[in-house]
Order: sequence, then structure tokens, then C-alpha cells
Amino acid sequence: MNAPHGAENMRPAPQGWRRIRERLVRRILPRSLLGRMLLIGFIPLLVTQAISLELFYGNYLQIVSRRLSGNMVTTISMTLDMLERYPSPADRQWILDDMGRRADLVMTWREGASLQKSGTNHVLGPIDDYLVRDLRDNVPWPTLVDWKQPHRHMVILVQVPGGILQVVALRKRLDVAPVWLFVAWASGSALVLFLIAALIMRNQVRAIRRLARAAELFGLGRDTVPIVPEGAQEIRKAAVAFNRMRDRINRFVEQRTTVLAGVSHDLRTPLTRLRLSLAMFPRAGMIDAGDLQPDISDMIGDIAEMERMIEAYLSFARGEGAEVPVVIRVEEMFEEIAATQRRMGADIAIGMVMPPDLTITGRSNALRRVLNNVVENARNHADRMELSAERARGQVILYVDDNGCGVEESRRESVFRPFESGKEGGTGLGLAIARDIIHAHGGHIALEAGPLGGARVRIILPE
Repeated sequence: MNAPHGAENMRPAPQGWRRIRERLVRRILPRSLLGRMLLIGFIPLLVTQAISLELFYGNYLQIVSRRLSGNMVTTISMTLDMLERYPSPADRQWILDDMGRRADLVMTWREGASLQKSGTNHVLGPIDDYLVRDLRDNVPWPTLVDWKQPHRHMVILVQVPGGILQVVALRKRLDVAPVWLFVAWASGSALVLFLIAALIMRNQVRAIRRLARAAELFGLGRDTVPIVPEGAQEIRKAAVAFNRMRDRINRFVEQRTTVLAGVSHDLRTPLTRLRLSLAMFPRAGMIDAGDLQPDISDMIGDIAEMERMIEAYLSFARGEGAEVPVVIRVEEMFEEIAATQRRMGADIAIGMVMPPDLTITGRSNALRRVLNNVVENARNHADRMELSAERARGQVILYVDDNGCGVEESRRESVFRPFESGKEGGTGLGLAIARDIIHAHGGHIALEAGPLGGARVRIILPE
């Protein structure tokens, strides 16, 4: 049987229910992280205190109160039985004095008196209910329990034939402990713990707010000082990661700015030569093409030089961000680079200290480009090179050694800057590109003295 037309529209869609639930949650829950953290800490604390109060008030306090009231009612019942058996005034007084002394009660007889009402004036706690119930079950006459007596006393009046038996006792005989004291202790301890938790959570949230503020300012282009890591371990890690990201972005922007400044500087010379060559061309008359051939050849050379420089700039600015990281076997990568360099006439070997199963995770083409740049630089200053690697504390260290003249210690950092070229016609971007790629992999590249007498390039990468 088909459903009525429009019945499906009458049922809320699952997404509609989800939106309604999310809207209700947003209205109930605090919007701030601090408020939600405090709520997460306060609700379990409140539930725990409520359960503790129920366990104490509902079990321990009730059991003890029931036993204490039962003992007192038993004493009063025995006294009434003895008074009924020995009704003479002398016996009655002796019974009241003896039972009062033994039970630590004050018992008196009010001859000819009568109760105007019965029952009890209630107090907080179960003691009055248990006492009235036990009196009703064990004493066959009307009773009145008055809890509102001075000096923490209570009075029990029992209407018997001929008078009233009055029993005066301290309330502590039945009252285990004031219930309000336990409630105040539970509420006070919960409040103190909540305040301590609020202070601790506030410090944690302050670190998150500081991190968010620094990220917002950095996104607006306002450079800020590095964040001091503080708070929980996860927040400290986030602050350290933000500082590293900030340094990498600043270094990236600085390098790109330097490249853009170098474009105008390096291209100005060939452009000036082109302008001069064009200015020297004859403006009128018959021109022999052979006379212009040297100038045209120079202009073509200038254009080729400009193309080479622009390609190097674009390679540096483009980076290798689109490549997907993969697992790379270091030995295979070294074999490929060594084979390529041997075809170009280089004497290159692979060190035997490298573990055969050594792998790294990274962008394969980018890392090969780094090693090729480093080996090319070494081949320009040496006639023998060696590639080696090792594993150390969760990192992989790659070495490129040569037997050349090495690099002065004062220049070991400056050679990685853009436009720091050590050969004629170079753009000085090879090692700058290499360092940029290694930093993008979370690694480090440095120059130092090598065991072959020349320079050593040390590349540290995460495994």
C-alpha cells in the first residue's frame, strides 16, 4: 500500500535532526574552550559528590540512626513495662531513677497530665522518622517528640494511664552528625577543587590563546617574536611546531625576496648589452648582413644567458612542493647518481659503511636534485668523490666527500645563500635550492672538513 502523498516530507531528515541536535548543544554548552573544560571537570565532580552524599545519607546514616533510635525506644518500653508492673509511687520513682541512671536519661513522672497533641516536630535527617516509627511499633500509647529544646536536648512524652512519662535526652544520643555539616563539606571541597581546576585550565587555555593570537598576527603579516612553549606537553609541541613553521616561512619569503632582487640585478647586464647593441645598429642606408653577424651572435648569447638565469630562478621559486613523498632506498639513489656522474667522467665511489636496508621518506626527484647539485659543485673543485650514509638516533645522515681544496670555515654558511657562486657564469642558486629542499623535508645541510682532504657536505634527514 503506497504511503500518502507528502508523508515523506513530514518526516524530518537525518540531517535535520543532526542540525537540531547541534543547535541545542551549541545553546547549552559554553562557546569558549575554558567553559567547556570547566564543565567537563565540574559535572563528574558534582556527580561524585552527589553519589557520596547518597551513599552516606542513604546507607550509613540511616542504619546508625535506626539502631540508636531502636535502643532508646527499647529502654523506654522496658521502663513502661516496669512502671505498669510496679505502680506504687515509691517503686515508680526508684524505677525512673535507676533506668535514667543506667541509660543516661532524665526520666520524670507527671501525675495527672495529659498530651494536647502527638507526633513530632521534624528536623533534618532520618532520626525523627525512625524514632516516631519505633515508638509507634513498641509503645501502645500516644507519644510526642519535641526536638526544639535548648542546650541540644530533646524531650519524649508518653501518655500513659494516670499521667505522662517524660524522658529528656541529649540529641547526640540519636544524631550521628549534622547532615548540613556533611553537605557543607562536600560542597566546599567540590568548590575548592573546582577553583583549583579552573586555575590550572585557565593557564592551559591562556597558552592556546597566545598561540592563536600569534598565528593570527603572523597571518596578517605582522611578524611576532617566537612563542615561549608553556603549558601541557601537547601545547608545547604545538608552540614549537608554530615557531618552526614561522622560521621556515620567514626563510622562504626572505629567499624569494632575495631572488626577486637578484633578478633585476643579474638581468640588468645582458639587457644593457642588448640595448647598446641595438643602439649601434645603422638607422639608414644599405646594410651588409655579414657585418651584423658578430653583433647578432653576441645578442643571441645574451638571450641564452638570460634564459639560463631565468630558468634557474624559476626552478628555485617553483620548489618541489607538488611531488608526493615516497620511501627511498638510499643505496639505490646513490647508485643512480654515481652512474650518472660516471657517464660524465667523474670519479665517484659509494662508501662501504652504509647499511644496505637504509631508507628515508621524502620527495625522490627533489632529493636527487639536491645530491646532483652537491656532486656537481664537488666535481668542479675535485677529481674524486665519495657518497656514504649512516643511521643515527632516528635520523639518516648522508655524506658527500671530495678531495678538493675544501671551503674556508668563514664561507661554509654563506655558500648556501642565493647568488653566492664560486665559478664563472654560475647563478649561485644550486646550494640555495638544495638547502631549501632539505629544510622542506625537515632536515639540515651543512659544510665541514672532509676525511678525503677536501669538503664534506653533511645532510641530515628524518628517517
